[in-house]
Amino acid sequence: MKITVDKVDDINFIISGNVDNSVIKDKVSKLKEEAKESENTKSTDEEIEQNAAGQVFQEFINAGIEEAKIEVENLLGQPALKKYEQQEDSVYFEVELAISPEINVDIDYTDVIPSFTKPEADPQAVETKLAEFALQQAPFVKIEQARAVENGDVTVIDFTGYIDDKPFEGGSAEKFNLKVGSQSFIPGFEEQLIGMEYNEERTITVTFPKEYQAEDLAGKESKFIVKLHEIQEQKAETPDDAFAQRILNDQTATLDTLKSKLADQITSEEVSQLYMVELKPQIIKGLLTKFDFILPNNIVEQEIDAKIREKTRSFSEDQHKVYMEDKGKFMELRESVREEAQNGVKIALIIEALAKKEGIEVHEQEVHAALGYQAMMTGQDAKELVKYYEENNLITSAKMGLTEDKLFGMMLGFHQS
Repeated sequence: MKITVDKVDDINFIISGNVDNSVIKDKVSKLKEEAKESENTKSTDEEIEQNAAGQVFQEFINAGIEEAKIEVENLLGQPALKKYEQQEDSVYFEVELAISPEINVDIDYTDVIPSFTKPEADPQAVETKLAEFALQQAPFVKIEQARAVENGDVTVIDFTGYIDDKPFEGGSAEKFNLKVGSQSFIPGFEEQLIGMEYNEERTITVTFPKEYQAEDLAGKESKFIVKLHEIQEQKAETPDDAFAQRILNDQTATLDTLKSKLADQITSEEVSQLYMVELKPQIIKGLLTKFDFILPNNIVEQEIDAKIREKTRSFSEDQHKVYMEDKGKFMELRESVREEAQNGVKIALIIEALAKKEGIEVHEQEVHAALGYQAMMTGQDAKELVKYYEENNLITSAKMGLTEDKLFGMMLGFHQS
């Protein structure tokens, strides 16, 4: 194994060199022998070869780190493979890695923190919120005079779904409340309820979306036999002390107590909006100009990759084809997001350094609690959302976001007026 280490600057390194094919062959032979001896291992030749190549590559990186005399704990992110070349009797690797930059956290950055006046809830906004809340809490009751279904009505229906004239699991319900126009059912279902009269039965035909979560139903046409029982509405009660006591589950509460809590909620929402739209961007812009240090190239390139994936997710097949066939155009696209990626990496490193200085920590249970709140506000399943974040390696990103908010919150606390 022949290795060369080039120091690009104070934190970035290029490790290059060749690994003889014989080394990889020996590794493959060794893994095959181990697989034969192990009853639990059932790997294909292709899997063994991939595993061998991965181990050899890791050994190459480890040798380069040792050659460069880099402390492993100082490495930042994952090494980036810049070049892979199969030569006559060896494989050529070129890898870029970086160590953490030194950030001067003793810089006085207080002048970049904006001053702001904490919003106060408008009394009229509180009254509007109270009226909306009273309506939300009101029970559904049958409308006084029967009529045909209109868009926006809450219907009470029975339905049974059939595919190929056979009922399918989960496709039926009785006395089910469905708001027409809520788009909570299969596309096309709710619109066909419009005009139904009380006790009328109607056959509704719809096609499940191709991306429907149940694979056995996705893309299939289905017929539903639907019966309308009635239309319901909500009639809000007039809020009073008894209403407040019931809502707050507090026998000492008054209507003013409830209004105060609603005012706090409105204020919190307005502060959050002010923070996200104005204050946070100002702090980030200020910190980016205040600190200056060398950026880790491998992390910047990985951030560019992420932004390109995000940018091209909405591309059509033809657009993808253009960038796949024109390397120059693809490189232009990468360069178009470079500055944004560099700023993203830079602010993340600044936040990490300042949070460490200020003793700000975010624990895993805080991340789970934040995801639980997000799930509640968006109508998702909290456990499923946490699982998604874990499986897609997004927990670190979520933790970073909370760290940022804690740090900026501390900064802004000194400047409220």
